[in-house]
Amino acid sequence: MYYDLIEADYVKDFKIKLVFEDGTAGLVDLEKITGKGGVFTELKDQNKFKLFFIHKELKVLTWDNEIDIAPETLYKLTVGKKVSA
Repeated sequence: MYYDLIEADYVKDFKIKLVFEDGTAGLVDLEKITGKGGVFTELKDQNKFKLFFIHKELKVLTWDNEIDIAPETLYKLTVGKKVSA
């Protein structure tokens, strides 16, 4: 199964619409991730949060300062079930 992220569009608050290479699409709310501490703390600022992009080579959701979320994690959040890497 492919978990490569091919599209990510900001919706509102901490919500992003995601589309994966296998056609799976959905809305994820990443507000809880901003509360995990560490590098994710700076994403509590919605202006910074909105500046995400998809890393061209790794196909991960990425922000400046090397902050990223693996596509397997995003896939799990999108479909609501455990996935194998």
